[in-house]
Amino acid sequence: MAKKYKTISGDTWDGIAKKCYGDEMAVTFLMQNNQKLLFNYFVFPAGVLVDIEELPEEDDGLPTWRY
Repeated sequence: MAKKYKTISGDTWDGIAKKCYGDEMAVTFLMQNNQKLLFNYFVFPAGVLVDIEELPEEDDGLPTWRY
């Protein structure tokens, strides 16, 4: 189940990614999981609920037998 982030006035997609994931580069993942909000907001007003899904674990490309 996704956590929710309640925006404050002036929040942006990359700013929310930085606050919630510690990395603004997670913005693509954040936007993919909030497509219903994509075309409505570039700069958020206060009070919009944004879904914060858990980031998937990074795949280093090694086969499991290599561990």
